[in-house]
Amino acid sequence: MKKTLVTTIMAAICYAASAQITVPQPSPQGSTYSKVGLTDITIDYSRPKMKGRKIFGEGDKFLVPFGKLWRTGANSGTILKTSTDMMVEGKPLPAGEYMLLTIPGKDSWTIVFYKDKSIGGNMNAYKEADEQLRVSVKPGHLTEPVETLTFNISDISEDNTKAAIELAWENTSVKTGVEVNFDEMVMKQIKENTEVNERNYLAAADYYLNTNRDLEQALAWMNIYLEKHPKEFWNVHTKAQILAKLGRKKEAKEAAESSIELAKASQGGDFGYIKRNEDLIKSL
Repeated sequence: MKKTLVTTIMAAICYAASAQITVPQPSPQGSTYSKVGLTDITIDYSRPKMKGRKIFGEGDKFLVPFGKLWRTGANSGTILKTSTDMMVEGKPLPAGEYMLLTIPGKDSWTIVFYKDKSIGGNMNAYKEADEQLRVSVKPGHLTEPVETLTFNISDISEDNTKAAIELAWENTSVKTGVEVNFDEMVMKQIKENTEVNERNYLAAADYYLNTNRDLEQALAWMNIYLEKHPKEFWNVHTKAQILAKLGRKKEAKEAAESSIELAKASQGGDFGYIKRNEDLIKSL
């Protein structure tokens, strides 16, 4: 009898524990991610809403008063992760995970990358010694209000070396500039991998071509690859581009004409390379 009663009670407890009701959170979780160069940048945060409140301003009537340390979001604050070292507003930030704390102001915001993530939303536990980096940026004004706190990774440059971490809420936009350097990583990969996989010669040659490095080395790598794959007209076109940049116009024209003939003979189509080669020949 006792055993049956205990079993019944335990079953009831287990049912009560599993039969929970899930409701929307007042400040739902949000996340934004982008790769800048070869760097993975992720921001995980909680997203409070305006709900008719005044958000940024001078004095206690504002939800986030100027001049006071803010966890930059709701609940346990905002966590930024960077997979590599990067520069933030011209200052170095090592790879890792940081709480993103801020001190809002009318004309300037202080952005703090904080090492001790365990403080969560308890700003009373803040210690200056746990700051990894502190920078100042100017806020911008939004013409259309943003109801829910939003982070973006925006303004990625054409060469994939620069971007901005943007906070937008109410009528305020705050952008913090970041810069990454992937050149050393690419060069290391080129050195280590070109002899492991022959297709890496293509990637190495293309990188040297696009970054105006040692074009003779780029040509040598391309020739090594084309010795085994002479009919790949798209790569013969790249060889023509390298020769053109080297100023070897006659050889560039010959390579482009060879690429055209190979493209015409291709049963799968030329993928636009006939025109690319014709344009290259005209430019010579």
